[in-house]
Amino acid sequence: MDLEEMKNTWGEMSTEIDKQKKLTDKLIMMMTQQKYTKTLRRISIPETIGTVICYIVVLLILFNFKKLDTWYLQLSGVISIAILIILPILSLRSIKKMNTVNISKNNIKQTLIDFNKGKQQFKNVQKLGFYMSFIILIVSLPVAGKLLNNKDLFLENKIWMWYIPFGVIGLYLFAKWMFKYYMNSTSEAENILKELDN
Repeated sequence: MDLEEMKNTWGEMSTEIDKQKKLTDKLIMMMTQQKYTKTLRRISIPETIGTVICYIVVLLILFNFKKLDTWYLQLSGVISIAILIILPILSLRSIKKMNTVNISKNNIKQTLIDFNKGKQQFKNVQKLGFYMSFIILIVSLPVAGKLLNNKDLFLENKIWMWYIPFGVIGLYLFAKWMFKYYMNSTSEAENILKELDN
């Protein structure tokens, strides 16, 4: 084998190695994107189910709004409807922002920047949802009492004496658990992206 044949063989081998490297990189990006999307699904599925439930409750309140026969029950109904419409939209939008991070089209630095913007927005929405859930806890009981049992719970002191303390404690524990679960999932998604940087 002379020098010219060796150069040609070497060039062919180098081209094949480059093709294999590009294919391997592409496969790694695709697998990472799938793993990333699967991790975020652990957040988006419960939030989507929660959104459907919220909108069913909104429809029930709207269809029975005429049963809310006092101004304070109507105000409670309107506040409940507003929170149950706005919070799920904000939450799903922030999840979509994290989901639309495209690993293969951007460099890793830009991908992490985009992800962190979405993660921060999601975190802020979750904090807002935490505080709003205490408001919905207070305004939804009178609405539910009137629509389900035709009782004006603003006039019954015994229910408020038990409902508020136990409701607040239960809501706080549930919200804290969900927030931790969501933050662990977003941290896991971020770690998947950081692995690409290494």
